[in-house]
Amino acid sequence: MSAPQSKIIVTCAVTGSVHTPSMTPHLPITPTQIATSAVEAAAAGAAILHLHVRDPKDGRPSADPALYFECLEQIKGRCEAVINITTGGSQDMTVEDRLKAPLELSPEMASLNLGTINFALFPMIEKTKSFKHEWEPKFLEGTRSGFFRNTFADIERILSQLGAGGTKFEFECYDIGHLYTLAHFADRGIVKPPFFVQSVFGILGGIGADPENVLHSKRIADKLFGADYRWSVLAAGRQQMPLVTLSAINGGNVRVGLEDSIYIGKGQLARSNAEQVTKIVAILQELGLAIATPQEAREMLRLKGANKVNF
Repeated sequence: MSAPQSKIIVTCAVTGSVHTPSMTPHLPITPTQIATSAVEAAAAGAAILHLHVRDPKDGRPSADPALYFECLEQIKGRCEAVINITTGGSQDMTVEDRLKAPLELSPEMASLNLGTINFALFPMIEKTKSFKHEWEPKFLEGTRSGFFRNTFADIERILSQLGAGGTKFEFECYDIGHLYTLAHFADRGIVKPPFFVQSVFGILGGIGADPENVLHSKRIADKLFGADYRWSVLAAGRQQMPLVTLSAINGGNVRVGLEDSIYIGKGQLARSNAEQVTKIVAILQELGLAIATPQEAREMLRLKGANKVNF
């Protein structure tokens, strides 16, 4: 079984590349907006801040290291949360693009998608009344015929190059096979425990957002990794709060944030990342579960520390 823990690690995915500015006016876009939203989420109880950046002119996903640095400098000066940079970005970016900022900045953590998948966002077109920017519907429609690439060679490259600087990974598993991919790299000694496994539910092209799938994913992870991993769950859209709560009840950690869902309740847009963090923290505390501080999360995941990053 996954390593026993007395406290729950709350991760907040602050902006992401899934939703577009037209879907919600509350999505942080500029480096200052992203940093402010991240710091507010940390104050609400998030120990880990998962970050993407966007072009401040029109909100499109970006891989620009300068934008990351502008965000990170502001966040690090205002809170103690662990900063976790994406290596995913968007399917329009090359692996080289996606690695530029993490390699330059050497964060404590980085996300890593464990496979090439159909990452379908095109159904969101029909749910969006109108678009502010020309790139938005084209970006969403492109996911009908496109795919997100992370081959075994890509994954090994990211693990070896970024891991060499002491960065550890949030292993994003969009299907059961991704758990076996992680086991493959663990068996080869390319990654070392404890593994932070983020099971992802509800993305069209990945495993569905069903309670049965959550429990099945944990069973397989327990079989593959025993006590060598920490488990967490994120769920897209309306299943966000129910499924992350199910994770916590079963000994796992949780991830919320506007990357994964732009809602706080049925038909009600979340006004901030902090609002989602506040809600899940209240739920967990009502269940008698304690929330990990950033320093406790660092110890649980054996991170290198905020003094060993390049920002």
